[in-house]
Amino acid sequence: MAYDADELERMVEGDLRDRGISDRRVLDAFRKVDRAAFVPEYLREQAYTDRALQLSHGQTISQPYMVALMLQALKLCGTEKVLEIGTGSGYLTALLAELAREVWTVERIEFLATTAEDRLTDLGYANIRYRLGDGSLGWPEEAPYDRIVVSAACPRIPKALEEQLAESGLLVAPVGSAQEQELLTATRRGGKLETRAGPSCIFVRLIGQNGFSGET
Repeated sequence: MAYDADELERMVEGDLRDRGISDRRVLDAFRKVDRAAFVPEYLREQAYTDRALQLSHGQTISQPYMVALMLQALKLCGTEKVLEIGTGSGYLTALLAELAREVWTVERIEFLATTAEDRLTDLGYANIRYRLGDGSLGWPEEAPYDRIVVSAACPRIPKALEEQLAESGLLVAPVGSAQEQELLTATRRGGKLETRAGPSCIFVRLIGQNGFSGET
């Protein structure tokens, strides 16, 4: 049961559908995955606001509208193998698990990785695989992936992720400076990426060998 079913429905209808999210499967997934279960207890009253919320270790749970834009851009039909970079709270992971055949998710911060895995296991998700490590390197042993989604800002699309994307696969990532990015959608064709720019956005940085360096 939702923490507040009325507020959850308001979020889906007002913040998502009325603003142009038209993929019915995406909207239904938002109804099934209660965002309140993925935010810290002291922020539960803000769980259905359309804004990013602070997690531990300087990380955030993304704005619902931005998450919905990313999911809609992935064009998931339910048969895909998806790589997620940045497990975070596990909110996007759960949405992906509702929409795709299987999800492979990588998180560099151990506390977030283990907390998200415990939470998602308790919620009954059995089509998710977890890894603690440098997300900018992807998960090469299990490539290729039909879809790749990056939940952190990249200075450029990491070459490792480009190489792990299946032919005709889609990759969605915020790309730009540490202060502001564009949400890019990329399709792999003939071994190369064709990119399309989307809206401006602000994500925490992807830290790693093929991302930004440093912890702050």
